[in-house]
Amino acid sequence: MAAVPPEPAPWPRRALARRYGGEPWTPVTIGHSGARVLRLADGRYLKVAAADAGTRPDGGRDTGFDPLAEAERARWLAGRGLPAPEVWDAGTDGRHSWLLTGALPGRSAAEPWPAERRNAVVDALADIARALHQLPPADCPFDRGPAWRARAADPSDVVVCHGDLCLPNVLLDPGSCRVTGLVDLGRLGLADRLSDLALLSRSLTSDLNPQYGPDHAARLLRRYPGPGPGPGLGPGPGPGGADRARLDHYLRLEDSGGG
Repeated sequence: MAAVPPEPAPWPRRALARRYGGEPWTPVTIGHSGARVLRLADGRYLKVAAADAGTRPDGGRDTGFDPLAEAERARWLAGRGLPAPEVWDAGTDGRHSWLLTGALPGRSAAEPWPAERRNAVVDALADIARALHQLPPADCPFDRGPAWRARAADPSDVVVCHGDLCLPNVLLDPGSCRVTGLVDLGRLGLADRLSDLALLSRSLTSDLNPQYGPDHAARLLRRYPGPGPGPGLGPGPGPGGADRARLDHYLRLEDSGGG
């Protein structure tokens, strides 16, 4: 889960209202993208952030706070056949950047789910993570940086990662539990596959998501490799052979603001 920078104020509300058809706009409070997110009257979503949001003291950049970076990544992912928001527009005035996307069907994995459906939700999370990680890494123009692949056990573990793979950022069909969307894609890029799985496992055991628990996190890691020969997660003592030290390393990196 990305750290939340101070919310920019003031922001170009009137200019954006003229550009996108006026108000009323409904604030969206679920999620932790660090940006102002609004639902427009026509159902589209507008994300606004300060143009320098995500700039680190060392001069590096956490693209998870950059709507323009997210627009690039959403377009790229949609072009690979995975469910990403449709980008309607993106721009900047030099002080703020914004992204306008279409709505996706479904509800987030963080919303309440009946007890008898939660295992199916977890299985769908494992399956979409595996599908994302199976995209050809050579085709991906985005890179999360060396810190996010430093602990990879093998070159094949460096894959296309979401970068903020937590429950609010995955949408599913309420009936079939099929994944209908991946959102908050600003950090998408090449990284160790376990960096995604570390964040998703922690999201399943977080106090913010009490309907899930350690058994669901273990189920995720067992399910992820899929049937037959598949990606290894270890060797390690955890479910699916997951290397606990690598998982913990990426959680510490996330918590230190290493986005």
